[in-house]
Amino acid sequence: MRKLGFLFLFFISFSAFAQQEPNLGRYQTIDEKLKVWLEYTNEVLDSEDYPKLVIVAQKGIELSKNHLAYTSRFYFLKGNAYEFNNNQNKQAMINYELALKYAKKARHLKNETSILMRLSYAYYALNETSKRKQLIEYIKQVLDTTKSTYTKSVLYGSLGEYYLDKAEYETFISYQLKAINYKKLLKKSVANDETIGVSYTQIAAAYTKMKQLDKAIDYLNEAQPYIKTSAYISAFSCNYYLQCFVPQKKLDSIQKYYNLVYTYPSKKDPLFLNLSFANRSLSEYYIDKHQIKTAYNYAKKAVLLAEKSNDQDILMEANTVMGRVLFEKGDYKKAIETLTLASKNALTYDKESYVIINKKLSESYAALGLWKQAYQYNEIYSKYNDEIMQESAKKNIANAEAHYQNKSKGQEIKNLSAQNTIKNIQIKDARKQRIFLISGLLLVGIIGLLLFKQNQNRKKTNQKLQVLNQELDEANKIKARFFSILNHDLRSPVSNLIHFLHLQKESPELIDEETALRMQTKVITGAENLLSSMEDILLWSKGQMENFKPHLQKVPVSVLFEETEKHFSSVENTQIVFENPENINLITDENYLKTIIRNLTGNAIKALDKTPNGKIIWKAWQENDQNYLSITDNGSGGSQEKFKALYNDSEVIGIKSGLGLHLIRDLATAINCKIEVCSKPDLGTTFTIKFATNYTN
Repeated sequence: MRKLGFLFLFFISFSAFAQQEPNLGRYQTIDEKLKVWLEYTNEVLDSEDYPKLVIVAQKGIELSKNHLAYTSRFYFLKGNAYEFNNNQNKQAMINYELALKYAKKARHLKNETSILMRLSYAYYALNETSKRKQLIEYIKQVLDTTKSTYTKSVLYGSLGEYYLDKAEYETFISYQLKAINYKKLLKKSVANDETIGVSYTQIAAAYTKMKQLDKAIDYLNEAQPYIKTSAYISAFSCNYYLQCFVPQKKLDSIQKYYNLVYTYPSKKDPLFLNLSFANRSLSEYYIDKHQIKTAYNYAKKAVLLAEKSNDQDILMEANTVMGRVLFEKGDYKKAIETLTLASKNALTYDKESYVIINKKLSESYAALGLWKQAYQYNEIYSKYNDEIMQESAKKNIANAEAHYQNKSKGQEIKNLSAQNTIKNIQIKDARKQRIFLISGLLLVGIIGLLLFKQNQNRKKTNQKLQVLNQELDEANKIKARFFSILNHDLRSPVSNLIHFLHLQKESPELIDEETALRMQTKVITGAENLLSSMEDILLWSKGQMENFKPHLQKVPVSVLFEETEKHFSSVENTQIVFENPENINLITDENYLKTIIRNLTGNAIKALDKTPNGKIIWKAWQENDQNYLSITDNGSGGSQEKFKALYNDSEVIGIKSGLGLHLIRDLATAINCKIEVCSKPDLGTTFTIKFATNYTN
C-alpha cells in the first residue's frame, strides 16, 4: 500500500489556531508584507482549512511576483491544500512542479527539499513512473552535493521510500537508517519527533512484508514515543500492528488495535484510508479462519472506505481482499470482475499484491472451466512470483541493519595492532567465503528445485487444458444454442408491437377513434407482456449460464396457458383457445416447456398469416396415465418433409423461419418428451407433446 512517509506532511507548525487575516496596508515594504502573509498562510495550513488555503496561497503567489523564494513557498502550500483536501493529487502535482521551478531559480535549498519530498509522493500516487524515476536521480545529485543536515534527513527518507516501493528492502533500510540518524541531529521539536516515528514505522512495514513479524513489532514499539502527538501517524501504527498480529492469529491483540484505529478519526479528518486498512486486515484474518461471511462484511467496509479516501492504492488493496472473499464464496464471476479492477495499477503500487491478484484470477477462471484464461493469468503469477523469490534469495535484510549499526565496532577493530588485525581479517574473510559459497550453492539449489517444480506444474496444467478443450467447445455450443432461444423469444413480440406502431403512423385514416383506442390499449398491453417475458427469460438465463440443464418441479398447465395467452395478447386476426378441463399438473422444467410452447405457438401464428379466421387450439389431457399437450391450427398444412428437423439430427432450420424445429426437438429431449406432428394440406397441423410417465403426476 501507499507508504506512510508519503502521507505525512513535513512542516513546522507556526500556531495552533488560525488568526484573523492581516491588514497588509499597515506594512511599508513588500518584504514585510510577504513575511506576514506567509505566516498567516502557514496558520491556515495548521487549522486544516484546505479550501481557504488554496485562496490564501494564490494571493501569496500574486503578491510575491519577482520574489522567487516566496513564490516557491506559496506554490508549495497551495499544493499542500490540494493534496490534503481529499487527495487531489493531480492539482497538487502541478503546483509542486511550479514550486520546484521557482525554488531552483531562487537556489533556496530548504524550500526545494520539502518540495522534492511531496512531489515524489505525487508522482507515486498518480503512477507517473518515468517522472518519478527522473526526480529520484535529481534527489541523488542533491544529496551528493549538500552538507545540510535537514536536507539529508528528509531526502534520504524519500530515497528510501522509492526503493521500498520497488521491494528493494535492503536498500530501503539502509537509506531510512541514515535518515533517522540525521533527524536525530536536528533541533528537537514535535514535528521532527514525528518524522522519526514515521521512519521507524516504515522500517516495521518492511519487516511485515518479509514476514519477520517480531522484528516489525520491535520497530513499532521503538516508534511509539515519537508519534504519540499525532493521531494520523498513530492510526497507521495501529494498522501495522494489525499486519503483525493477523498472521499470528492473536485475536485479542487484533481486536485491541482495530478498535483503537476507530478512536482517531474526527469530523475534520475522518481518516478513511486508515479505516479501510484496518477493515482489510480483519477481512484477511477471517478469510484464513474460513469465516467467509464475516470476512465479506469487513471487506465490504474496506472497499467503501477506500472509495471515500480517493486513494487508488488503498482501493486496489481493498478490492484485492474483496476478490479473495468472493472467490472463497464461490462467486467466481464477481471475483474476476473485482480482481481485474484491482490489477489495473497493482504492479506499480505493490508487486506482492499483483502476484496475489493474478493467482486468484487464475484460480477463478479455472473454477469456471475457462482454462485458456486460467493458464494466461497463471503464467503472469508464476513470472512475478519467481521474481519475488529470486529477490528474497539475493537479499539479507538483517545484514543491512547490522552493517550500518556496527560501523563503530569496525572502527575499534582498526585500532588493534596491525598484526592481529591482519590475521583476524584473513580468518574472517576465509570463513565468510566458505559461508557465502555454501549459502550460495544452497540458494542456487533451492531456486533450481523450485523452478523444476514449477515447470512440472506447468506441464500438468497444459495436459489438463488439452484434455478439457473438447468439453469447452461443447459448452460454447450449448451457450450459443441458449442465446438463439433468447433471440427468438424476444423477436416475435417486438415485431408485433412494431407492426401496430407502423400501422398507426403510416395509415391513420384507416383507423377510427374506437379502433385507435383499442390498438393503443393492445400496444400498451403487448409492451407490458414483452417486459414480463424479457424478465422471465433473463432470470432463466442467469440460472442457466453455469449449467444448461433442466430443473424439474411441479408446474400447473393452467399457469403455462395463462402466460402464453399474455405473451401473444397483441396478436391480431388469430384466435387462440386453451383447453385444460382436468387442470393437469406436470413434473418438468417450466422454462424449457414454456420455450417449446411459445415457439410452437409462434410458428402456428406464422402459418395462419394468410388464413382468414385463423384459429389455434391448445389442449391438455390425460390418457392411460400419460399426459399430453397439443397445438392445432387451421392453416394450410404441409408435407412431412417440411417437419423433417423433428426427426433428423442433421437437418438444420434457420432462426428466421422460427426457432428451428431442431431446437424444439433438443429441448423436448432434455425434459424427456416426444413431439409428434400430423399435418394435412388445407386442413391444418397438429403438434402433440407426449410426456414420459416418470416426469408427470
